[in-house]
Amino acid sequence: MRVVIVTESFPPDVNGVAHCAVQTARHLAARGHAPLVVAPAPAPGTPLGPEPCPVVRVPSLPLPGYPQVRVALPSRRLAAALTAHRADLVHLASPFVLGARGMAAAARLGIPAVAVYQTDLAGYARTYLGAGEAPAWRRIRSVHSAADLTLAPSTAALADLAAHGVPRLRLWPRGVDTARFRPDRRDGALRRELAPNGELIVGYVGRLAPEKRVDLLAGVCGLDGVRVVVVGDGPSRAHLTEALPGAVFLGRREGGELARIFASLDVFAHTGPFETFCQTVQEAMASGVPVVAPAVGGPLDLVDHGRTGLLVPPDDTPALRDA
Repeated sequence: MRVVIVTESFPPDVNGVAHCAVQTARHLAARGHAPLVVAPAPAPGTPLGPEPCPVVRVPSLPLPGYPQVRVALPSRRLAAALTAHRADLVHLASPFVLGARGMAAAARLGIPAVAVYQTDLAGYARTYLGAGEAPAWRRIRSVHSAADLTLAPSTAALADLAAHGVPRLRLWPRGVDTARFRPDRRDGALRRELAPNGELIVGYVGRLAPEKRVDLLAGVCGLDGVRVVVVGDGPSRAHLTEALPGAVFLGRREGGELARIFASLDVFAHTGPFETFCQTVQEAMASGVPVVAPAVGGPLDLVDHGRTGLLVPPDDTPALRDA
């Protein structure tokens, strides 16, 4: 099958949409299919790593207020890519801007389209734009209603889409790379480096952005015998270095190094309330690390409360600290 993956984000971006898109391309190629990716071009001068299949980059601009996110501009390259690849199916990863154009192009060309809901755009609009959720949901409903099928990564996301009138829904949860993320990656030397006095290590891994609510870890930083470790980067880093006294900021880490950090934690804390899935929760649990996460969205499917971790009320600093 010849599949065109139209995605709002792709490596070198580091986020759930980019991760899922590249994994989808890899799995399709490994199974003998012919994937092609259409994605926004990164910022000029950004180095590109190895890619799992051909990638068509369309012109883009930085998102106001969050320049690390690139928004695709209108481009004829999209429809041309669908035609040149002789696509049998269009896979739309978190469609909103580029994905909406991909949906329209697929409809014009008579190509079936599957849309994957991966981003809580309504929460994102509220956090970054100060706007209400209704306009965002109208956009989401309009885009996804045009798809032949919409895939949701969690039961919470599925219910949210159904409640807002999106038709033709299916649940499509994610897997985790257990060859990479596993308990035997735990590293005593790394633990001594991060917590030289033998502190309990509580870690966060992900983007440092307002909607991730990493600032909620301030209460954890104040606990005796606890060291907070933050892995990732983003527009909130400067603010968080002040808001989380004593925390260790490691920046962006990948591959085996990231797996070693995960397995070396004592507790993984996820703080963001807008997760449609939350891949890092799965990676922590695969690494043998208990999880504390908000009792909302994707973590509801992933964390067995009281067994593999604890679910706490979202945006509740005391509850997170006490857990």
